[in-house]
Amino acid sequence: MAGRPAPGGGRWVEVDPERLARWIDGFADRHGGAEPSGLTLRGADGTTARFEAPPGAGAVDDLAGLVAAAGQSRRLGLLLVRRGGYAVGIADGTALDVSKVDSRYVQSRTAAGGWSQHRFARRRDNQARAMTGEVADIAVRLLLPARDRLAALVTGGDRRLVAEVLADPRLAPVRALESERFLDVPDPKLAVLRAAARTARTVRILLSG
Repeated sequence: MAGRPAPGGGRWVEVDPERLARWIDGFADRHGGAEPSGLTLRGADGTTARFEAPPGAGAVDDLAGLVAAAGQSRRLGLLLVRRGGYAVGIADGTALDVSKVDSRYVQSRTAAGGWSQHRFARRRDNQARAMTGEVADIAVRLLLPARDRLAALVTGGDRRLVAEVLADPRLAPVRALESERFLDVPDPKLAVLRAAARTARTVRILLSG
């Protein structure tokens, strides 16, 4: 399991809730035994695995609690925004209940120098403002009525654009549900939104040593 490099060393891996118990058993087999301590496993060979609960799973203190909590079905709000488009939806487990996906173009480069640079920058800012306003309207329509039934809001894409969407005062109740997990996604399409629904359920594990 290659995973992704983690800042400061080690690597992140993501494990589906259905596979988590087997992964924990396999870790002990691969590393000559393992000693649990809270949400950390320490292998006999010095390898450590630190577990993060998935969004909306609530507070857990040990691995048995994590396995139980991760496997429960949760409704998650999804908000993905990039310069090439956006996707908003609600997932119940891995299935999308509602969704809205659209493509947009926000200019990412400006002509070099002088008046032209300022003109391109203004155009880019106007395009971004128009898109984030549209996404906020969609989020108000889809996510706001369901806020009391959402375990968490999972976001991804361009952090600045996502922040601009959630800055809309109407979305304050939804913003309060935002998870720390931020998904790295390509320009949102329906397939990307479906994949995000699956990824948002995974347990993240930091492997080091």
